[in-house]
Amino acid sequence: MKTLKLILGDQLNLDHSWFKIVNDNTIFCLFEMRQETDYVTHHIQKIVGFFAAMRHFAQSLEKAGHTVVYYKINDAKNTQSLTNNILQIIHENNIEQFEYQLPDEYRLDEQLKDFCSKLNIPYSVANTEHFLSERDTVAKLFEGKKQILMETFYRQMRKQYNILLEPDGKPIGGKWNYDADNRNKWKGTPIEPKHNAISNNLESIFEEVKVSGAKYFGNINAKEFNWPINLEQANTILDYFIQHSLPYFGQFQDAMSQKAQLLFHSRLSFALNIKLISPLYVVQKCIAAWLAKPALISLSQIEGFVRQIIGWREYMRGIYWWKMPEYETLNYFNHQTKLPEYFWTGNSKMNCVKNAVQNSLDNAYAHHIQRLMVTGNFTLLAGIDPSEVDNWYLGIYIDAIQWVEITNTRGMSQFADGGIVGSKPYISSANYIDKMSDYCGNCHYDKKLKYAKNACPFNSLYWHFYERNRPLLEKNNRIGMMYNVLNRMATDEKQKTLAQADYYLNHLEEL
Repeated sequence: MKTLKLILGDQLNLDHSWFKIVNDNTIFCLFEMRQETDYVTHHIQKIVGFFAAMRHFAQSLEKAGHTVVYYKINDAKNTQSLTNNILQIIHENNIEQFEYQLPDEYRLDEQLKDFCSKLNIPYSVANTEHFLSERDTVAKLFEGKKQILMETFYRQMRKQYNILLEPDGKPIGGKWNYDADNRNKWKGTPIEPKHNAISNNLESIFEEVKVSGAKYFGNINAKEFNWPINLEQANTILDYFIQHSLPYFGQFQDAMSQKAQLLFHSRLSFALNIKLISPLYVVQKCIAAWLAKPALISLSQIEGFVRQIIGWREYMRGIYWWKMPEYETLNYFNHQTKLPEYFWTGNSKMNCVKNAVQNSLDNAYAHHIQRLMVTGNFTLLAGIDPSEVDNWYLGIYIDAIQWVEITNTRGMSQFADGGIVGSKPYISSANYIDKMSDYCGNCHYDKKLKYAKNACPFNSLYWHFYERNRPLLEKNNRIGMMYNVLNRMATDEKQKTLAQADYYLNHLEEL
């Protein structure tokens, strides 16, 4: 039976069972499409990186003997529509059966289900064979329970895959979680790795994107593109991380600095999220390195990394498939404000925001604390519409695919889901940012002041956020202490602080 099999741009898994046997009656198809470049405005590195990885993947399949139909962005046959491209190939090749792998974005899942319901040939759906849990694992785990905790899921995953466990099933070291050891400020030593293990010249793809008319933003050095675009490069990045960064990752994973772009983070998220490399393989290889050199890589370093991959990453996907499509409409605080222009330019007088945004514009990347406690923190305090925040995060980061982006943004960062992902809003004044970074030292604003012409906006906005959201937050037992502090604040002090915040909220574009 002549079969067409669709591969989406984030399904580049060479180890998939689809590719074990070469079959002359099977055609694989991949498409670069305006449908996918245009649903939000993307960073140019994200578009170029996806296209480059897809082309390498198609070439790998062809070298293995498979038949591949590949539409580049400007090909004459490319209708720029997923379903129209599929229909075109079905008709041209007398296809008798259509198959696809489960998409990881709800919109594509719905599009393909609707498409297949109208097909006049048989179809089937396959698993991507990438994740360690199923779509419904989280929903089943917490069905009927009031408390939803990532830690519960994380421990289950550790047990299921026998990761960092003693023979009796207890956690190695006696603790499941070493998060308390992951909060050190970086002061320049050890030296940040150069993160230049790979380089790709993607100028031709960049030119093709420009010709296509696709909208994009951000910066790119297309001659020296240093994100992995094939499995070999993903393995190179992994090896480089193990050698240079893993010994320090856990200790400094929450640290930020204007002197460092990535610090000790792995840079594997893009390769993982387009499925170039397996999360279980990554975890097992890092654990093997820890076991080989326990004096160099401490337990807290390896556990912190493992928790990100098999805990948080898988948990976010589970929440996504449990709560969509309603999840993308949730707006617990009814925030309506437009995202300030400096999120697209980096031209802010707030040094932390300037650095985090500029890093994102330059690298299509910022690590999780920059995303959560700088840009996310500010947008929550400022009352930015979570849909605006979603679109910015989804567009700017090379590793952002909706299943992992929206749960982190609308959930963890913006608390727009009212507490599904996080049990409290993750906000802070300047104190936390100063504790974890060097941003405050040369900022236009004074980190110590709540009100004055040059008072740090985070300080007054922090208290304003709690005051204006009393009805929604005052009974949250995780933040009751902050309301006690606010209630004890001298009347004059409180009035000046809230007035300062009101001024800043009315002049967001000037900050």
